[in-house]
Amino acid sequence: MNALLSMYAWLETGLVSLTGFCIQAPLAVITWPFDKRKVVTGRAFRLIGVTAARLNPFWKFGIHGTYVRPAPRTVVVSNHESNADPFIISMLPWEMKWMAKASLLKIPVVGWSMWLAGDIPVRRGEKDSAVQAMGICKRWLDKGMPIMIFPEGTRSKTDELLPFKDGAFRLAIETGADVLPLAVSGTRRALPKHSWRFATARALVTVGTPISTKGMTLVDLERLKTMAREQILQMREQLKPLTSAGDVPVGEPARTAESR
Repeated sequence: MNALLSMYAWLETGLVSLTGFCIQAPLAVITWPFDKRKVVTGRAFRLIGVTAARLNPFWKFGIHGTYVRPAPRTVVVSNHESNADPFIISMLPWEMKWMAKASLLKIPVVGWSMWLAGDIPVRRGEKDSAVQAMGICKRWLDKGMPIMIFPEGTRSKTDELLPFKDGAFRLAIETGADVLPLAVSGTRRALPKHSWRFATARALVTVGTPISTKGMTLVDLERLKTMAREQILQMREQLKPLTSAGDVPVGEPARTAESR
């Protein structure tokens, strides 16, 4: 039964992605002359993911707690449990450009949508690619567009966070951007690593407190990483009881605080 439902869920996700791309592509042409930040095509792509998640029979995803919309110059960081993470993080109602594996942008339809959205490809283990990707991130930040990065670099195979890489935090310090930690919980069960089968899961994303990098230099890089990591760990621990108990509701609709 799980295999059949998983095949249905993949089919549903594929159809939603194809339909969304057919809407996103004309929007890209129409908005190209005036939407230089690709807000319209970016939000269209995020909503494709949200729609697929809402229709997935295995998943019950939501936003927990209040949150602050990030300042235009913000590097957003989150723990990375599964390939389902982008689906739930896309529920947050603001646009940001995502750093992603270059191979993802080569996937038909989904990769094309990522390209139209302005997401940033990077090839793992290649210094030149990382430098180029960070340059693109800086240009987006200069345009007032937040950047989304998973500082672990890949999904953790266990419940433990992997070490944080320097890139996101170096970017924030060098550009004077805030760092906004997010935490996700429950997505590891939603789509386990190295498995094509979905699983029933309640998952939540929550938004932390922005960390200012004003006055920081690269000497403060490790301290900044530690501050973000501690926030993520604390928020994740708060979410775990809500995402592990089957009889606990996903949570009340999130309330938006005014942007700082």
